[in-house]
Amino acid sequence: ATRPIKDMDAYKEKLQQFFYRTDLVMRPVFTRAKSNPKRIAYCEAEEDRVLRAVQVSVDDGLANPILIGRKQVVETRIKRLGLRLQTGKDFELCDPESDPRYKDYWTTYHSLMERKGITPSDARNVVRTNTTVIGALMVHKGEADAVICGTLGQYNKHLKHVNDIIGLKQDVDTAAAMSILIHDKGSLFICDTHVNPNPSCAQVVEMTLLAIEEIKKFGITPKVALVSHSNFGTHDTPRSLVLREACEELKKRAPNIEIEGEMHADSALSADVRQNIMPNSILKGEANLLIMPDVDAANISFNLIKMLTDGVSIGPLLLGSAMPAHILTPSVTARGIINVTALATVGAQVYETESERQILSQGAL
Repeated sequence: ATRPIKDMDAYKEKLQQFFYRTDLVMRPVFTRAKSNPKRIAYCEAEEDRVLRAVQVSVDDGLANPILIGRKQVVETRIKRLGLRLQTGKDFELCDPESDPRYKDYWTTYHSLMERKGITPSDARNVVRTNTTVIGALMVHKGEADAVICGTLGQYNKHLKHVNDIIGLKQDVDTAAAMSILIHDKGSLFICDTHVNPNPSCAQVVEMTLLAIEEIKKFGITPKVALVSHSNFGTHDTPRSLVLREACEELKKRAPNIEIEGEMHADSALSADVRQNIMPNSILKGEANLLIMPDVDAANISFNLIKMLTDGVSIGPLLLGSAMPAHILTPSVTARGIINVTALATVGAQVYETESERQILSQGAL
């Protein structure tokens, strides 16, 4: 309120520009999601941010929501927030304290976990109290098409439940997380911001290929840089060697994608800088996907850029899960949840198409 009007007007204009850029990035995803909304399970449905996001998702036709939470709490908060959501009309409700599927859920969970030290008593307690487990079980059993969790609690704990129940895609060995930042110069995808502390060459290759496929859902052509303190062979440290080897393998695995590395971050983001150092680079223009050497570098870089640029963040998006699942972070906003809802729906559409294709292929055999 103490800022001069001129500064406030400039600030508002800047915000409008950010929202415009976000809309440009997300528009293809939203359009695709609206064409065939899917059943999305929200594990922290008692949260105000989640309920606001669900209201928008219903209004815009992005998803058919399944809210996991205590009925009285959910309905009281919907009323307090002034939302128009109605149980049974706008969303399906799963109340962990009274859902009739409780026995089916805990016995299913026990069957998945009995060889991992989980007793029947443990399974009953977990399914009664852990909403991420319930959401993952819904996807596992085909009662939901995707699950969104993580607005409360630690990322790794949610990831363990998702991996235990849903698992990984065929031929994928390790999950990864990709975070997206929309700033004043465009869109930047950064991987892996949350999962792998010290990825091997094979894991770097795997996460990069998964990230490339995810970026294509935005209608964006991936341009990949493997980022290091080494700049095209200037250092032979263990991490730079991993990225160098991964880059060579990726060029073989994805020959139609511009992939380059290992390189400094300024070389990745400036064609002029890169031209002076490596004029024969196959990467043209600016990279939009940065593959980091480890989770520390990725997470620190993402948060630094976000704060220094006032960028709009999307995600993190979980890569490699066998069925659509996304684990957010406690800092996510309602708008962030809406964005991931659209991506979860599109992911469920892709999963459905791939499953149908696989069934047809098996029938042909």
